Amino acid sequence: MKTLTLGKSERLKSRKQLDELFRSGRSFSQPPYRVLYSVEPRIDTLAAPLQFSVGASSRHFKRAVDRNLVKRRIREAYRQQRQDLETALQQKGLSMKVFFICTAREIPDWEALFNKMGSALVKLEKEIAR
Repeated sequence: MKTLTLGKSERLKSRKQLDELFRSGRSFSQPPYRVLYSVEPRIDTLAAPLQFSVGASSRHFKRAVDRNLVKRRIREAYRQQRQDLETALQQKGLSMKVFFICTAREIPDWEALFNKMGSALVKLEKEIAR
């Protein structure tokens, strides 16, 4: 059984990759998320097939502790539910970069974040099935 960790190679941190994702990636809204993503053929078999990052606006969450709480909850919801999407990507020989932005105006509860994350990941699975 694969562990449910979120390793360093699975995090999307490169400024260059993030700029490219925001410039030419596709997006959809799944409140309380705005999801930006890009799908490419997988070239490097050692790299993670699915890279992920998360953001919360300081416009909606003035205090850094609130932003960090929201981002931590989103990362946890993603970490627990990403296996199906990761498996689908590996079977198709694709790689995906995903950025979740929290668009809620106040701190969402855990259940809402978890359920909507599941819906967003299913939508991403359908996107790569095309």
